[in-house]
Amino acid sequence: MPDSQLQEIRAELSRRKQIDQIFAILGFLVIFVSILILLGLTLQMAITGISRISPQFFFSFPSRKPEEAGILSAWVGTTLVMLVTTIIAVPLGVASGIYLEEYSRKNWIADLIEINITNLAGVPSIVYGLLALGLFVYILNFGESVLAAGLTLALLILPVVIVTTREALRAIPNSLREAAYALGASKWQMIWDHILPYSAGSILTGVIIGLSRAIGQTAPVITIGALTFIAFLPDAPFKGEFPFISFAWLKAPFTVMPIQMFNWVSRPEAEFTVNAAAAGTVLIMMTLTMNALAVYLRYRFRRGIKW
Repeated sequence: MPDSQLQEIRAELSRRKQIDQIFAILGFLVIFVSILILLGLTLQMAITGISRISPQFFFSFPSRKPEEAGILSAWVGTTLVMLVTTIIAVPLGVASGIYLEEYSRKNWIADLIEINITNLAGVPSIVYGLLALGLFVYILNFGESVLAAGLTLALLILPVVIVTTREALRAIPNSLREAAYALGASKWQMIWDHILPYSAGSILTGVIIGLSRAIGQTAPVITIGALTFIAFLPDAPFKGEFPFISFAWLKAPFTVMPIQMFNWVSRPEAEFTVNAAAAGTVLIMMTLTMNALAVYLRYRFRRGIKW
């Protein structure tokens, strides 16, 4: 090859490397500025509301007096709704991901299902709220209840759980599957004893990230009729007499943390804005705790498994 062509190739490679470096620097600056803005807003909210965070704030009902208002009904409602969401979305999503990745035939129907699931993961949450309003509230007559809210948020995060499960299963080398088959394992034994333990960390991470998205949703639960002011708690899931388990709380009205914050922010008194900032700080801490749990679980699973 002539020297002139070699020089042109080297010049072109050098130019592309410079472009790659410029894009890398721009990407880093965008991420840095975004994190800095988010951190600044979070710190401002925490500084504004830290004076209201106390045991009384956690164990008091909402009130017309800002100094007496608390988030008891809001965080209890959030906990119960997320419990229903987890019970519905996680087993169904993981099972669907396993079936689509390990059992279903690779044809145009599977491709169509995959495309639709991926698209559903990006659908605005208000659409799920409208769907739940027609299906769960009016057709199935669940009413404005904890059950309806939990099912709504389960639908919201179900595509995320399915996609995460499939990606986690795809990351497992086929050699592990072939080794299990070589030892006489059935397909389900291969999945349960070998594939799932290796992919459990990534699956749990996706599940908790999906739940972290659901915990801050406002539009879907407002659409199905969540209360903006509630001064009582649902029935306890457990009771002291046989059968010791009660499901009455599933039909109870509810509110959640984002709606309580919206209610306080809409009030004209400045003191309620401080309450909203305190509730937002608590909600952020709950979300960060869930994400930290996801990171910890992934670390433990990867540390406990040796390739």
